[in-house]
Amino acid sequence: MSSSLSSRSPSPSPSITDGNTAWLDRGFAWVLQVVALASIGVLLWMGWVIFKSAAPAIQAFGLGFLSRQEWDVNQLQFGALTYIYGTLVSSFIALLFAVPVGITVAIVTSEKFLPAVVRSLLGFLVELIASIPSVIIGFWGIFVLIPFMKPIQLWLHQQFGWIPFFSTETFGPSLLVAGTILAVMILPTIAAISRDVMTSIPQELRTASMSLGATRWEMIFTILLPASASGIVGAVILALGRALGETMAVTMVIGNSDQVSLSLLDASNTIPAILANQFPEALDELHIGALMYLALILFALTLIVNIIATVLVKIVSFKR
Repeated sequence: MSSSLSSRSPSPSPSITDGNTAWLDRGFAWVLQVVALASIGVLLWMGWVIFKSAAPAIQAFGLGFLSRQEWDVNQLQFGALTYIYGTLVSSFIALLFAVPVGITVAIVTSEKFLPAVVRSLLGFLVELIASIPSVIIGFWGIFVLIPFMKPIQLWLHQQFGWIPFFSTETFGPSLLVAGTILAVMILPTIAAISRDVMTSIPQELRTASMSLGATRWEMIFTILLPASASGIVGAVILALGRALGETMAVTMVIGNSDQVSLSLLDASNTIPAILANQFPEALDELHIGALMYLALILFALTLIVNIIATVLVKIVSFKR
């Protein structure tokens, strides 16, 4: 009897930490640590290279560079205010347009408003925008978006010209067009991440809310969106980082004007656009330094935005 029981007793399974497996685990963890430290090292190295190249402009203009508007290559007088203004305002316009549309797409593709096939197709088409090269979107902006928006901009000037934001008559390229094309480019980021966060909300919360008498839209506004709020904020900040650094599409539709204007219908400029336009032809050390100073400002802005986004996404992942 005892021999029968002993024969049936399970044999102890080998520990996953024994032998070669333990070495593989420790080796894999070591490789990940090296890669993480290397990433930080590369980031610091990039910052140092940019800072070193910007040193002549930093010494010449100091922090006053941030508030100066003049940009005269012949006189070697440079200021960043125009480009900081254009970068921030165009990104804000993009968020203003893309956030409500992106959240709407996320709701439609995560809830059962439409058949599953239609929802999948809609989500695929929106995410497909992210795979289009920015220069192609820029050409689309020149030949389609600008002609389409010019009558709208003229109407805004005629009807609301007394408002400083629409006080000038447009000739086509403008800050508003740049913000609109940025909205198209960051829409997939907001829609995809927001949809993933919404689909991770337990179905029981939806069912419980509606069983208590809430309509589908009441459930969305009182349960779904509040529960997804932190993830949506993370998606928005990630999209903002993309908008701040976009170059070619914005360069092709913003008009590349070096003047600060409150009117959204005026041409403007951004930090990535001025870098793309002038850096290949920059010869003087101070001119190169000023461009690198702009790059350092953009580097700092995007780094801060991405750090905030990473922290928020980790918080959302931890809650999930």
